[in-house]
Amino acid sequence: SRDAVMRSLEGTLKRLDTDYVDMVSIHDPDEAIHFGPGEDPYARSRFREAMDGAYPALDELRSQGVIKAVGVGINQWQMLSDFVVAGAFDYFLLAGRYTLLEQEPLATLLPLCEQRGTRIIIGGPYNSGILATGAVKGATFNTRPAPEPVLERVRRIEAVCASHKVSLPAAALHFPLGHPLVSSVIPGARSADELKENLAYLREDIPPTLWADLKRQGLIEPGAPVPGA
Repeated sequence: SRDAVMRSLEGTLKRLDTDYVDMVSIHDPDEAIHFGPGEDPYARSRFREAMDGAYPALDELRSQGVIKAVGVGINQWQMLSDFVVAGAFDYFLLAGRYTLLEQEPLATLLPLCEQRGTRIIIGGPYNSGILATGAVKGATFNTRPAPEPVLERVRRIEAVCASHKVSLPAAALHFPLGHPLVSSVIPGARSADELKENLAYLREDIPPTLWADLKRQGLIEPGAPVPGA
């Protein structure tokens, strides 16, 4: 709601001892549902409430310079396709859904974002685990146990990466950054060691032939922009 936004931001500014913040996002307007094939991404939608309450307040604060950028943070792309045409959003924080394993937004959300000038931050580039661990026993895919078709696809991606002497997590971190709308990725880290690992993956050299082989084998979308292209 508008009142909740105003109270929240007022408290934030006091705690940070500042008169503005760089980025604010409407968080989980689907109540953080995790849906799989056949499930409804709109099952718990707060879209209308967000656009009628939170968004006008954030837009007003942006016009005053109190907020520099307004976005939405969510773990699905379908509802973002509605947000991008309903308001003037500077960015979206999309958890997963545009990764080495998933590229559905290429045909829908990303063209809309390009038209509207909305940038993308990719959270969860490891799809909550499997692109960091590989297709091991107990691997998770979007917070759930990875089903066999996903495990098999990851095995095939791992084999291509191994043939080019590239680690799977490095390919997973680099891939989303190949899209011109993607400003950054947020892999997350539970420790200083994991942070160092992520930085090392970003420094890995990825030969263009890796992406070409993944496309040739149908493991990433043919039209997906790739790093270095």
